[in-house]
Amino acid sequence: MTLGKPIRKAVIPAAGLGTRFLPATKAMPKEMLPVVDQPAIQYVVEEAVNAGLTDLLMITGRNKRALEDHFDRAPALERTLELKGDLSRLEAIQHASNLGPLHYVRQGDPKGLGHAVLCARQHVGDEPFAVLLGDDLIDDRDELLSTMIEVQARTGGSVVALIEVDPSQISAYGCADISAVEGEDYFRVNRLVEKPAVADAPSNLAVIGRYVLHPEIFDVLEETEPGRGGEIQLTDALQTLAVSDCEGGGVYGVVFRGRRYDTGDKLSYLKAVISIASERVEFGEELKSWLKEFVN
Repeated sequence: MTLGKPIRKAVIPAAGLGTRFLPATKAMPKEMLPVVDQPAIQYVVEEAVNAGLTDLLMITGRNKRALEDHFDRAPALERTLELKGDLSRLEAIQHASNLGPLHYVRQGDPKGLGHAVLCARQHVGDEPFAVLLGDDLIDDRDELLSTMIEVQARTGGSVVALIEVDPSQISAYGCADISAVEGEDYFRVNRLVEKPAVADAPSNLAVIGRYVLHPEIFDVLEETEPGRGGEIQLTDALQTLAVSDCEGGGVYGVVFRGRRYDTGDKLSYLKAVISIASERVEFGEELKSWLKEFVN
């Protein structure tokens, strides 16, 4: 019986090519693009750790070695900073390497998000687990993942994060048709559609890159045929679970109304940098003053 098992594992797919940020990502993983002074992927790893997840698996691909290097120890650099007395920077790089343990598996073929999640099967085993996409940055002042973990424990199914988007933008996302669960602040997901045409979308609720999944998803993914774009879509597998009455069946949605940035989109990435930088103690007020002058 999987219901009630504590969730301790997180899967972080990070094998994408980052073509939207070329040429910056020609030789550098898109997940390593800096958001102020740390890479975007570190915010995601910190989010998982802050939600109590203690076993993290990153799904990587070719030219992603920098991800492993970032979260590894760097003794020579640490020694140099220590000798210089630069203790604040020493603490910052040690913090990144102490977030683990992190494990890594390569997604040999780019067959889609569903295939990336399937690559985690051996590591995850028969436990519910979280999936955090490296492109989605959730502001650490807003709670999401811990709420989703609680909903999974209460329902025994799988949980997706949803946001309201302008209806004209829904074709860029997976889309959910939901119904209320009496007395609860989460919703039952009746149907999921991957990137529907605007006219065919069942709602304006978009699926974003946070999931808490029952391990039954692996059996479903094994049988899921390639869908949109010729890729194995996680959305398609979740649709199968949404209408299933087997153990692990049922999909539920948590509607997120906090601050979220898509760091795979240029404009949203810039918003993330500015928003986070404006909250920094050492230069936030000066930055906001400059922004006012610049806009005027």
